[in-house]
Amino acid sequence: MANQGGALGPALYFRSHVDGVTRLAALVARPDAAGEPGELRAGDARIAPARLARVADLSVWRYDFRLGPDDLGYEFEGRFHSVNTDVTGDMRIAFVSCNGEEEGDLDRDMAERNAMWARLAAQHEAAPFALMLQGGDQIYADEVTKGHPLSNDWPDRAPPDASPAEIEELRQYLRQGFARRYLGVMTAPEYARLSATVPSLSVWDDHDICDGWGSLKDNRTHSAVGQALFQAAREMYLLFQHAATEEDIPDLFMDPQGTSLGWWKTLPDLTIVAPDLRSERSRHRIIGEAGWHALRRIQPVEGQILLVSSVPLLGPRLSLVEMLMMAIPRMQHYEDDLRDQWQSRSHRAEWREMLREVLRMRRAGPLTAISGEIHLATRAEMGAGADHVHQLVASGISHRAPPKGYARGLGWLAGLGEAPLPEHPIRILPLPGQNQRYIAERNFLVLERRDGAWQAIWHLEESGPTPPLPLSG
Repeated sequence: MANQGGALGPALYFRSHVDGVTRLAALVARPDAAGEPGELRAGDARIAPARLARVADLSVWRYDFRLGPDDLGYEFEGRFHSVNTDVTGDMRIAFVSCNGEEEGDLDRDMAERNAMWARLAAQHEAAPFALMLQGGDQIYADEVTKGHPLSNDWPDRAPPDASPAEIEELRQYLRQGFARRYLGVMTAPEYARLSATVPSLSVWDDHDICDGWGSLKDNRTHSAVGQALFQAAREMYLLFQHAATEEDIPDLFMDPQGTSLGWWKTLPDLTIVAPDLRSERSRHRIIGEAGWHALRRIQPVEGQILLVSSVPLLGPRLSLVEMLMMAIPRMQHYEDDLRDQWQSRSHRAEWREMLREVLRMRRAGPLTAISGEIHLATRAEMGAGADHVHQLVASGISHRAPPKGYARGLGWLAGLGEAPLPEHPIRILPLPGQNQRYIAERNFLVLERRDGAWQAIWHLEESGPTPPLPLSG
């Protein structure tokens, strides 16, 4: 079982890159009895830690620092950690998603669980990454609700008569459970090797809260138990995936009120956009008013645009599957899984709106959507010429792949075609070097800029790396 009680960090988080200077944060967690951690040295600066929170008998600390173009890294408690901050020319970005499983995740054999993390770390050692994008389900928190009488039967039951004091006690129970889950994942040696030297940017998905959050019945998510679950998940998401608290929200996210936790970053010839598809989600919408307002204000810089969508933006005609499942009583419990997708018939009008917004951003430069969530690897294209959009799906860095028959079935469905915007048809395509549209293997994605041109390489557990897919232009 992974270490759930020991020290964590340093883990790096990307803040900004302006005029050759990279602003970073490093997160460290220590048992309360260990006291304050040591200083961090970056260039000529010596940085003292600021305590962000106490949770699960730990104190969580943050160091805010900068690295200039001549700085090779930072030193923490006597150990030097190299950081690749050159993002002006050739650069490499790693993309991962779905780091876990719904049941017994941290009881798995850790070498098996983290095998693809070890491969990603080897990639970094061979040619360092400048960023690591994490596309959702960084933890699988579905078991966090177990063991407490108010949440033990979640989501089947949410007791309506709990007192405010009982709900607050539940929230504290849940926040400790989330913290232990993050510790169990982030202290794994394969992950820790990367996180100490590669700054990350993250967006959350449902398992960072609970399976199907936002697509469950409203009387569950709006209940006192559901809101305590969301509040605990949100606090720990900010803390462990952004090294942040509520006070940091205006500096880090597009919506200064934090109703939506979408963000966007600009680097030389690169814009990275990550809308929040969970905070305002309900059974009838994916993005709320705050999220849409923030998204419409984005003006990409010249160059490549990467849009991180925690669920695939381009996909097959799932409305046919929804109709079939609703007609078969024993299949109706899968409705929430399908409603989670942009392609659900419940979200079709909003999906069109999102695709139009993507085409607006596409006018500023080549746009590639990057997604996880489905535990498969695939790619898609929409439109042509000046409206052409790539989508890359890399999902399941530690979640074991579904049966290959499932992948073949999705591939057949994708062959029916889809065009929510009739003038911009969507095509689901095989990965380079593959014959099928969906690949049922654990995987991660590497994005590379070479001589100004971007390309993508999937690393598949059984098949190995794919030939490069050109993205620019």
